[in-house]
Amino acid sequence: MTQNYRITLLPGDGIGPEIMAVAVDVLKVVGKQFDLKFEFQEALIGGAAIDATGEPLPSAISTF
Repeated sequence: MTQNYRITLLPGDGIGPEIMAVAVDVLKVVGKQFDLKFEFQEALIGGAAIDATGEPLPSAISTF
């Protein structure tokens, strides 16, 4: 039976987005091998969030 997981991705600033993309790729491979399903949502954090919303950790991520 497939297990489902919902994950909020917070890539942050600097190298965060590049590292997060590779981590998602790894989780997808692991999911195929172990019958796991991952659902991803990306949210802003840090400087990118401040630029977009004025807050370093917007409350919108809690809706996932």
